[in-house]
Amino acid sequence: MPLPQTPSFRLDGRRALVAGASSGIGRAAAVALAQAGARVTLLARQADNLVLLQSEMRAEGLEADYLALDICDTAKMESTLAAQAPYEILVNSAGLARHSPALQTIESDYDAVTNVNVKAAYFLTRAVAKSLVGAQRSGSLINVSSQMGLVGGIDRAVYCATKHALEGMTKAMAVEWGPHKIRVNTLCPTFTRTPLAEQTLSIPARRKWIEDQIKLGRIAEVEDLMGAVVFLASDAAAMMTGTSLLIDGGWTAS
Repeated sequence: MPLPQTPSFRLDGRRALVAGASSGIGRAAAVALAQAGARVTLLARQADNLVLLQSEMRAEGLEADYLALDICDTAKMESTLAAQAPYEILVNSAGLARHSPALQTIESDYDAVTNVNVKAAYFLTRAVAKSLVGAQRSGSLINVSSQMGLVGGIDRAVYCATKHALEGMTKAMAVEWGPHKIRVNTLCPTFTRTPLAEQTLSIPARRKWIEDQIKLGRIAEVEDLMGAVVFLASDAAAMMTGTSLLIDGGWTAS
């Protein structure tokens, strides 16, 4: 009887779109996918950082191009992606956080965070899926959520609301698009050393509290997420859809 064979983690020849690629988790995800063989399109609002990252990646022999695009401009985003060949992989790492106690939340902050973390995520994921369905292609769509999409957090009522919404959206899309062989999952990291997290990690007392909650005792690095991104994008995760992959150092285990 032949031995079972481990599915490949390679992504050779597949087209990947990474939103929020200019920094942090998105930047790391773009590099990880390209190192696994994908042809990566870097997407963010400003071109400068994308041009720099593209240059750095190409210097390492990695395939990368870029789109300077604001995903909150739904009409332009949809028309731009409709003109591209389908992307078999999406990593949506674009995100915004404006933290405050719930009693002090101002409406403009609520609207700004919701617009990026929910509305833009919804229509970006839909746009990529629509191209795949039209081309009768399978795909893996990954929304970068957070451990805060599964639990609550101090001063994070708005952020948690958006990430919980992202979790629900992902499950519903996975159910709807499963017959098209399109998988939709979330990646849920704990506090990760990125420019977005720096507003919290720069406060010594808050950082100490965070490290005490993470059972492995340290803040995550972007490298801790790169393997998970490749896994979810690859055939190794072919039976995973509508679920969350937690990389939280044990935060939510207790």
